[in-house]
Amino acid sequence: MNAARKTILVDGLVTGYLEAGQGDPVVLLHGGEFGVNAEIAWENNIEALAQRHRVLALEMLGFGESAKVIDFNDGRGMRIRHIARFCAAVGVESAHFVGNSMGAVNLFVDATSESPLLPARSMVMICGGGEIQRNEHSAALYDYDATVEGMRRIVEALFFDPSYLRDESYVQRRYDSSIAPGAWEALAAARFRRPGLEPPALPSSARPYDRIAVPTLVVEGGADKLLPRGWAAEIAAQIASGRSAVVAEAGHCPQIEQPAAVNDLLLAFLAEHREGATT
Repeated sequence: MNAARKTILVDGLVTGYLEAGQGDPVVLLHGGEFGVNAEIAWENNIEALAQRHRVLALEMLGFGESAKVIDFNDGRGMRIRHIARFCAAVGVESAHFVGNSMGAVNLFVDATSESPLLPARSMVMICGGGEIQRNEHSAALYDYDATVEGMRRIVEALFFDPSYLRDESYVQRRYDSSIAPGAWEALAAARFRRPGLEPPALPSSARPYDRIAVPTLVVEGGADKLLPRGWAAEIAAQIASGRSAVVAEAGHCPQIEQPAAVNDLLLAFLAEHREGATT
């Protein structure tokens, strides 16, 4: 991965990101699991994309080297506004956006709002937007206790290939990222609830997708343990310029588990919608 690690102040908040390549910008948004950062999420994809694009892999608030802050009234809205302000700060007026899991959900939330903030020319949603299933795997993501064993359960939830779970160095890498100063606290805080309140609902897949006006590719992991089969096609069918794809033998992070297949999907889709392309 030939990417430079950089930081920038966005509205006074330290923001970490990776940058590589030149040309038509692509902004990558990682997932929301404990321990993720830009490298872990996109290290298998940046080099391929950077051959044709300026690639910016942002670390959203609370993750990686970005500020460990949370808005208890509008946490997702704060992150979306931060992404938009980051784009302005690095001189991106229009870009292709690619999101995994929470990153994709944030894109969907913005794109289906009455007044989208993100300068998206096209979007790729990887395993984000469907109805998260309540099972032992989603519990592993939501109830992480900052232990190595807890991180093993997260890794098991994310991947189809059991070799990730058996790879102690990989589990340790994610664990170390999850306990960096402020990292666990920032993510765990979003899950706090006042004693006596019912648990909050998981993110809903019901949105006004007909509002989305840009080309959108929705990517499903064929062996995702967190989302139901067929969710990507159901959502893509509601978007005027939407299509879907399924990556076989991949769990919730196909860009990590099946990078060659995902890179091929991304490059073909981006080529169709690059700046100046004719359709």
